[in-house]
Amino acid sequence: MDTDVIVIGAGLAGLQCARRLQRNGQRVTVLEASDAVGGRVRTDLIDGFRCDRGFQVLNPAYPAVRDWIDVDALGLQQFGVGAVIRTATKTTTLAHPLRHPQHALATLGSRHTPVSDLLAFARWLAPTLRQPATGPRPAQDATLHESFEAAGLTGALRRDVLDTFLAGVLADSTGQSSANYVRLLVRWFALGAPGLPREGMQALPEQLASWLLEPVRLNTPARDLQHTADGVQVSTEAGTLRARAAVLAVGPQDLSELTDQPALPTHGLTTWWFRAPELPQAGPFLMLDASRRGGGPAGPIWNTAVISQAAPSYAPEGQHLIQATTLLDRPDGLAEEATVRRDLERLYQSSTADWELLTHHIVEHTLPVQHPPLREASPQRVGERALIAGDHRDHGSIQGALTSGDQAGQSVTRLLAG
Repeated sequence: MDTDVIVIGAGLAGLQCARRLQRNGQRVTVLEASDAVGGRVRTDLIDGFRCDRGFQVLNPAYPAVRDWIDVDALGLQQFGVGAVIRTATKTTTLAHPLRHPQHALATLGSRHTPVSDLLAFARWLAPTLRQPATGPRPAQDATLHESFEAAGLTGALRRDVLDTFLAGVLADSTGQSSANYVRLLVRWFALGAPGLPREGMQALPEQLASWLLEPVRLNTPARDLQHTADGVQVSTEAGTLRARAAVLAVGPQDLSELTDQPALPTHGLTTWWFRAPELPQAGPFLMLDASRRGGGPAGPIWNTAVISQAAPSYAPEGQHLIQATTLLDRPDGLAEEATVRRDLERLYQSSTADWELLTHHIVEHTLPVQHPPLREASPQRVGERALIAGDHRDHGSIQGALTSGDQAGQSVTRLLAG
């Protein structure tokens, strides 16, 4: 045998799986098809600006992050707990009244936060708040849209804030995601203050990879996986590797390439990154568009932020970095640059003529589609000595990816021991 376990894929699930196996005394070889670790969590460094591939944040309230990640070493720079809401006539900052008391009166008195909606939101979130953070999940589930209606959450808070914010988080504007899945995410947003690592989101998988005894084998895609009498055999361009077991931690869209499992559907988005010489908006808050009549964005952009206000390390001193996100399940998800610039001018009430486009990421496979019911997390067995791990085996988030990878590592350890 060349190693005990081959992990295919160096995303968060694959890296945490390898780390768990290593801690359990197994020799591990990690194969990665691309030129760096991270999978969907990657950062491009362009002229001193850090541009993540897709707008992402790290929530320190995730139990897996608290347990397995050295957050202090990442130098997390936090966003404000709230959002700026743009309407046709003005902007309003809605923020956590205890964490941002300067915005308390505006938040509690806003037309976007009527008392009836706040009570309905509390009713909607209550099933998850009554559950332990990592315990069994509520048995009853529905679509996000159905759950809002059932809770009576139908007013301005939903139209102007929640629908738009959650669509950006889920890369899904349809409202058909599992309500229990979304409740988990909202619970963790309520408990933590998400932010960005000092060196970009890619610092998270790089930290995980740095703890492995054997370096990840980059630019080494697995071409074939075969089961043998005493384990598995994985073919690569550099040769064939034999091991006692394997874990496939590839994206859900790539499962069919190495297994008889079908590729799973995903949601996608695009992120535009601009350099601006002048500050278009002060404050470390995400901006949501509620300008369309009846609520929701009036243009292609679902959220935007001056990233360098929340994470100064993302831009050179004296310059500003702005991101804008569109959703691929919308007709305008692939809007042209000129259209995006016009929408940014409307949102910020500022010219973008002197803004420089740094990069534009089209992330087709941002998150797995997660319709109800939300199932309990578990690795999937394929053959006698191979398992599948990834956020699609739990739920689409950093928490889901880390948890799935860790569970796969524990399952393989038991398999080899037995």
